[in-house]
Amino acid sequence: MKSKEIRQRFLDFYKSKSHAIVPSAPIVLKDDPTLMFTNAGMNQFKEYFLGNSTPKDVRIADTQKCLRVSGKHNDLEEVGKDTYHHTMFEMLGNWSIGDYFKKEAIEWAWQFLTEELKITPENLYVTIFEGDDEDGLAKDQEAYDIWKDFIDEKRILLGNKKDNFWEMGDQGPCGPASEIHVDIRSEEEKAKIPGKDLVNQDHPQVIEIWNLVFIQYNRLASGKLQELPAKHIDTGMGFERLSMVMQNVQSNYDTDVFTPLISEIETITGFTYGKDEEIDIAIRVIADHVRAVAFAIADGQLPSNTGAGYVIRRILRRAIRYGFTFLTTKEAFIYKLVRTLVQQMGEAFPELKKQQHLCENVIQEEENSFLRTLEQGLSLLDQMIANNKGDTLPGTKAFELYDTYGFPIDLTALILEEKGLQLNEEEFTEALQQQKKRSKDAAASSTGDWVVLRQDDEEEFIGYDYLDAEVKLVKYRKVTSKKDGEMYQMVFNLTPFYPEGGGQVGDKGYLKSPSGDTTYIVDTKKENNLIIHLAKQLPKHLEGVFHAYVDTKQRQRTACNHTATHLLHQGLRSILGTHVEQKGSLVRSGYLRFDFSHFSKLTKDELEQVENFVNARIQDAIPFEENRNIPYEKAIEEGAIALFGEKYGDAVRTVKFGESMELCGGTHVANTSEIWHFTVTQETSVASGIRRIEAITNEAAKTYLTEKATAFDAIKLLLNNAQDPQKALKAIQTENASLKKEIENLKKAQAKNLKSDLKAEFTSIDGVNFLAKKVDLDANGMKDLVFQLGGEIEKVFIVLGSEVNGKALLTCFIDKNLVQEKGFNAGQVVRELGKHIQGGGGGQPFFATAGGKNPNGIQKALEEAKSYL
Repeated sequence: MKSKEIRQRFLDFYKSKSHAIVPSAPIVLKDDPTLMFTNAGMNQFKEYFLGNSTPKDVRIADTQKCLRVSGKHNDLEEVGKDTYHHTMFEMLGNWSIGDYFKKEAIEWAWQFLTEELKITPENLYVTIFEGDDEDGLAKDQEAYDIWKDFIDEKRILLGNKKDNFWEMGDQGPCGPASEIHVDIRSEEEKAKIPGKDLVNQDHPQVIEIWNLVFIQYNRLASGKLQELPAKHIDTGMGFERLSMVMQNVQSNYDTDVFTPLISEIETITGFTYGKDEEIDIAIRVIADHVRAVAFAIADGQLPSNTGAGYVIRRILRRAIRYGFTFLTTKEAFIYKLVRTLVQQMGEAFPELKKQQHLCENVIQEEENSFLRTLEQGLSLLDQMIANNKGDTLPGTKAFELYDTYGFPIDLTALILEEKGLQLNEEEFTEALQQQKKRSKDAAASSTGDWVVLRQDDEEEFIGYDYLDAEVKLVKYRKVTSKKDGEMYQMVFNLTPFYPEGGGQVGDKGYLKSPSGDTTYIVDTKKENNLIIHLAKQLPKHLEGVFHAYVDTKQRQRTACNHTATHLLHQGLRSILGTHVEQKGSLVRSGYLRFDFSHFSKLTKDELEQVENFVNARIQDAIPFEENRNIPYEKAIEEGAIALFGEKYGDAVRTVKFGESMELCGGTHVANTSEIWHFTVTQETSVASGIRRIEAITNEAAKTYLTEKATAFDAIKLLLNNAQDPQKALKAIQTENASLKKEIENLKKAQAKNLKSDLKAEFTSIDGVNFLAKKVDLDANGMKDLVFQLGGEIEKVFIVLGSEVNGKALLTCFIDKNLVQEKGFNAGQVVRELGKHIQGGGGGQPFFATAGGKNPNGIQKALEEAKSYL
């Protein structure tokens, strides 16, 4: 059975059981501070399990794209080495929000597997929770009794808390789980060892395919469990593993989910899958990782050096280095696999098809960049090996390559082995663990339980219409972290504070109690559909009625920037073309940042056109129009633009300024004239095919333009108030260029004379022509001089020193023949001599330079240079 049919059969089956079939949420989570990526099918339904929202449908099913590479579910290092772990995978799931429970969940799962898919019941095993004394939980007898109506009791196994008790996190909804495992071994293998002995033993052919979670408890910060008033079902089935079972193969990578990608890798690289284990691992790594990276980019996460972007970069670089090391690929090729992936999965996930070119461009640029890093790393490693004493490279040196340059440790070890050297792995591991500990300590936090003061169905946001309101505190909790210290999170019955989301920062402001006490709100965020207000302290009288005030100045400046972002988007599409799509944004009170798809740097003329476009609409004083509750499909039909990587509900809000119309939940000005002026401050590249514009409006623009005018007046004053400052500056530049040329010619003549003088100062030491001298030249002059001397005199060993602008410079040049014959190394020489000038440097074995802050040490360094001979 083809994988496409398996996916559709699952959805059709649960549709027949009155489940609403919903689309997959984005793989990248933008508004959940607890997660970077969707790592389970239930993530998009957390707010329902927590009781923060009421779902439209109480029965739901979908196929969810998931990513597991960090934190609790860290599978990255296993990927490729076995045949059933993945970074990106599909999870088929069905959910009940306070509706059906264990009986239906078990019955339908069994029915789907054995009747719909015709999986042999004798090949299935199930596990149930055995209980846990620490939590005071007994064996899940209810699940056991239901299962024995469908399966032989000998194949109902007990599972411990690790395998059979699911928890959302350290706190929150949780409950016992029942796993379904399948044994796809041959009959001969089954005869040797019973399948029940291999369940949860990491056997590649006895695997878990479905996990049924019965959410019935709430874990408190104290560790205690509370019974939930409403019981929920959360199930997740591995689509790739199910495809393996249904296609009668022994590996996920042998299914039609992966074989098209593997075939394309074989074609591109010339290597064949299935003949060599190292080659097979590399091919599996690349086939898996290109899926994870492409889906993440398609959902709006570009590779970067921080946060979720760093994780994506790390996954892609792991794929590149496996190709580089084991498939001998020295040029970018992984981007070519995107076309195959789109052909295969674009129908089920249309966002992949829509963003195909973006995925290809970004991946290709990342590949080229990292391949350059690998080449640089190889050069640095060669230097480390040349300077290393003994047959073991210190782990700290290998960690420096890994941490600073991103050079893979396994590649370092491989190269050292080829050269007959060893790596001090203990030192490397210790350095890595220390770094991880520093990161973990910096991010460590503890969250207390919610203290509920009053019951409230759902917090109401009134911030579109009001900037202050009387509010009541519904609940609060304490959060402690190394970064922010002790903070309190508060939830009110209603709030005018806008929570961070959609690229816009959260509101700040304060609470005023009837007695006049003030509590400052330092930020506002949204978590699982709760609007959370952060403060350094709690109000004194928690039960009272407070007056909440939003910082109106900050809100207004932010609104100006948000509206300007919409006008900028419209302007870019109008001037550059409708291929322009928003790829990210940041709206703060001080400035705005807008990322968009475009193939080249904007010209000065294009930037002026964009600025003029936005400012024309500001001058037109266009009023704000909104529709706060319009069906998504209708909004799109009316021309609203849906933004990249965002998840929208059935009903949406549209924001309109003239011809600009977008789906948006942010705050805006009532009229574009409030923006006053729009000024672009910077236009840069973010990734291949992605540009970034930073801009300012309103007060920031006024300040910026005032500073520019002041700077212009100062320049005019320096030019003696010239009538035409531009012409006067050009005259100075021309004169300056002429003088520079004269100085350059004088320096060349000086160096020529100096070269003649220095030739006579060489001394011969053991067949080496040695010169150590202080000269009056800059770094480039010394470089030119030593290369000229080296070209005219054989077997030279030259060290020159110079003082330039109060700084010390050293230059070392050694004849390449001497480098080979005597093992001299200019890099090592300048590093060691650099200590005398309180500096350091490096370079190649035949030429290197150093700089320092102590010119008084130059003479000492030159005197010591002779000791190398």
